[in-house]
Amino acid sequence: MRDEMCRVCGRALSLPERGRRPVYCSRACQAKAYRARRTPAPVASGPSERRTEIARVVWQIAAEQGLDAVSMRSVAAAAGVSVRVVQYHFGTKHQLLVDSLELLHRTNEQLAAGRIQADLTDPKALLGAILEEFLPLDAHRRLSLRALVGYYARSLADPALAAVFLTGDRALEDFVALILRYAEEQGLLRPGIHLASTADLLVAGVTGLGLDVVHGTRTARDVREIIARQLDQLFRDATGLPAKVATRR
Repeated sequence: MRDEMCRVCGRALSLPERGRRPVYCSRACQAKAYRARRTPAPVASGPSERRTEIARVVWQIAAEQGLDAVSMRSVAAAAGVSVRVVQYHFGTKHQLLVDSLELLHRTNEQLAAGRIQADLTDPKALLGAILEEFLPLDAHRRLSLRALVGYYARSLADPALAAVFLTGDRALEDFVALILRYAEEQGLLRPGIHLASTADLLVAGVTGLGLDVVHGTRTARDVREIIARQLDQLFRDATGLPAKVATRR
């Protein structure tokens, strides 16, 4: 059972008779919790830097050759170190895979935090920026998406890898729903939008579209236009009327 105190400020929660039990007392506390989860811990110098260098080699091999091509020997050779050095930092091949996945997630979060300005004064632009983070718009994001595909497939049969994917599960969807809630309260959304399911569809949809870009079945420009049209369907225009959306005949 969840605690009946806010996880951020410790205030008592007002519990509903039905539905999902809240864990935060306000949207401000929910946003603080989300930012805390998405902000990686500072990277120390020395051994941690070497671990990150080796992990980057794992991502590269996984992206270019598949996760099955990752071995202690192949990683050591590509990193220009001995197998013993890789073993020193990661122990076993399995731990190398798990730790490298965790480092990839933290690196992605750090890079995203540097690109996104969390400014609720323009929730439509903020949502667009968040959704575009799932697209391979630069070399690192292309490499990351390709590597994560292999990791995700392996995680279906590997609980340790699955745990990395499930850490902070639904945090992003909840944050998108929070932004939509704010926009609704400001009168910026069209009426009748179910916030939670819309947030789920936005995140799931753009994840799949990002993979389409990796496969080459869509371009990044195509997906950006899809995101823009979807947001236009959700938000009112500057006059306060629902934004007009072009439809194919």
